[in-house]
Amino acid sequence: MLVRRRLLHVAAASLAGAGASWLMPARAAHHAAASATGGGDYATFLATVRRDAIRQGLTADAVTRALALSAPNMQVIQRDRNQPEFHLTWAQYRDRVLTQRKIADGRAAFAQQRAILEQQVLTRYDVAAGAVMGIWGLESGYGAMTGKFAVVDALCTLAFEGRRAKFFHDELFHALAILNAGDITPELMTGSYAGAMGQPQFMPSAYVKYAVDIDGDGRRDIWHSIPDVFGSIANYLAGSGWVGGESWGQQVIVPDTVAQSALGRTQTRTLAEWMAMGVRQMGGAPFERPADTGAVLRPDGPGGEAFMVYRNFAAIRRYNPSDFYALAVGLLGNEIA
Repeated sequence: MLVRRRLLHVAAASLAGAGASWLMPARAAHHAAASATGGGDYATFLATVRRDAIRQGLTADAVTRALALSAPNMQVIQRDRNQPEFHLTWAQYRDRVLTQRKIADGRAAFAQQRAILEQQVLTRYDVAAGAVMGIWGLESGYGAMTGKFAVVDALCTLAFEGRRAKFFHDELFHALAILNAGDITPELMTGSYAGAMGQPQFMPSAYVKYAVDIDGDGRRDIWHSIPDVFGSIANYLAGSGWVGGESWGQQVIVPDTVAQSALGRTQTRTLAEWMAMGVRQMGGAPFERPADTGAVLRPDGPGGEAFMVYRNFAAIRRYNPSDFYALAVGLLGNEIA
């Protein structure tokens, strides 16, 4: 399961890659809503999905195989309805996520996979190795924790169950399209209870938009192929506005006298303006490029850690719209790549 959905409710506000293009037919939308109040029948719901998928051009055999289900997955419903919320400070979140074990595992993984990342992926996408490694580490523990739920089973359950039915119905149709294309089989299409798939934990809509075949086997395999995993994460960052050769950010010193209202990712100023307010690099040195712009984050307020973040921070944040998550990705990447 995604770190962001386990640890902290502010980071659980959205799933990676949300925003599908498939439209839910009115009958299916009505049926999904009815199911939430105890109405409707799962077999009828599946038949409706099958019919609509075939009408949209998917093959009957692929759809029938994917929808060979008998009942909603109660474990999925239980997980969905009982998500714990943690109101963590940044310091608490950092201690939980950026452990020495996580950093050591990341360094070992980077050493093992460095040639693939640098020679096969970063030659195509001008993004930072650290950002790719940081996302890989946070999303799946460098591929160790990808989720054991059958994605179509989970998405069918969540589309039928009714809470956020339209979102999950759209994601279900993207998943069926992926299966129809032959990138993966239903049995191997596994992920989280909410449908986040493979080592990058892409929702199906994100897979459709950003997954790439780097190893040249004709399939975009984010479950087993390390080149495809790295390439897909890199493509996501590139598509989210990553600027090659620039940093995501850095830890800085901010006087406690600077008001919290003057900070935040939307409060962009030149580094010269920040220096006039007393902001300095760690160690006290002034910034070398005073005309550059950035924003200052001080998540825990005066006395807590502070960071200058640049436009690549926003690219990481599009993977998961949480300041904590984006900071953790950047800091983890700095440590291991």
